[in-house]
Amino acid sequence: MISRRRLLTTAGALTLLSACGSNTGRNAQGLSQWYHAYGEPGVQQAVERYAQAYGKVPIDVQWNPGDYDSKLATALLSGTGPDVFEATTQVSAVRAGQLTPLDDVIAPARDDFTASILAGHTVDGQLYGIPQAVDMQMLFYRKSMLAKAGVQPPSTVDELVDAARRLTNNNTKGLFAGNDAGVKVLAGPALWSAGLDYVTPEHQVGFDDPVAAQAIGKLRDLQASGALLLGAVKDWSEPDAFTQGLVAMQWTGLWTVPAVQKALGDDFGVLPWPRLNDAGKPSVPVGAYGAMVNAKSAKVAEAKEFVRWLWVERTDYQQDFNQSYGFHIPPRQSLATSADKAKTGAAADAVSFVRDNAKSSNPPDWTSAMRTAFEDAVAKVVRDGADASSELRGAVGKVRDELKRLYG
Repeated sequence: MISRRRLLTTAGALTLLSACGSNTGRNAQGLSQWYHAYGEPGVQQAVERYAQAYGKVPIDVQWNPGDYDSKLATALLSGTGPDVFEATTQVSAVRAGQLTPLDDVIAPARDDFTASILAGHTVDGQLYGIPQAVDMQMLFYRKSMLAKAGVQPPSTVDELVDAARRLTNNNTKGLFAGNDAGVKVLAGPALWSAGLDYVTPEHQVGFDDPVAAQAIGKLRDLQASGALLLGAVKDWSEPDAFTQGLVAMQWTGLWTVPAVQKALGDDFGVLPWPRLNDAGKPSVPVGAYGAMVNAKSAKVAEAKEFVRWLWVERTDYQQDFNQSYGFHIPPRQSLATSADKAKTGAAADAVSFVRDNAKSSNPPDWTSAMRTAFEDAVAKVVRDGADASSELRGAVGKVRDELKRLYG
């Protein structure tokens, strides 16, 4: 599903835009609720069914194909946005007064939600989105290929680089992480592997550290080794290179597990991105749209009550939303561990990775400008062989300027 996958690689929905027309999102009789157009069959009918089941006020569900992010940002800025909507939480939207804090809404079940997922919707200690569904990325490996080459599943980055080299032969590459050599999907895990991050809790640049150059340098080592598959017909978000035997390992998403199981049976395993050093730890990027309430709605109290009903009280609908139309992890621990699809094999491993190793791919204070500066620097290192220290130093300056703009 394209749109949920985009949560893991982009900087979020609520970037402020100039108003460029009117989008009527309000429902005079009841509440209006917006969703982006999910790709799996049945999701639209499911959310409409949930809305119809809510008996207090009518809920007008609007399905939004196309560029949902821009449409939503424009509607919120122009004052015509919906009462309830789904998005990622961004500091800019909070600063603009577009989002309603929802700590009181989630309070009865807060301890049941995965803490790292809630962190992705928290700004200055307040929660602005109730997580709906979790998507994540992880490392898939072909058990038979590793066994034939005498390679153990890697537990450190150095072991991963060595495994990728040893698994490469005339017919197979060791690893596929995207046709850009993993720049977009592995830059974050590279930082986390060394105990670093995009931004610190104190709103400082999280990769302003000499070790960051070492961590990104490992991605360059992979590129220079000849062990990466490049130029695949389908990119990292699809499992075809892995299921067709073109690679022994692939970095891809949870959503591919059913297709991989169908193609390979039990001849595969999954891992988080491994640690680089003792300061780091294994990690998986996670993303989760949250249900939000428009702070400029005339019906904030009613909207909060509806969000409470659907995303806190109705655990049956929450489980249905996550498990019946594709494969996603419920953000609530009780639902994630009880989901039938997540009790065994790779799916059960993925649930444990989210519990123990999750890192937000779109933290609220990681803006699109910051992401572009960082990924541009990583691309020059990985693909062009530029000096990691100097390239990251330039990105540090740009990110620091953005943080000053946001936090002073």
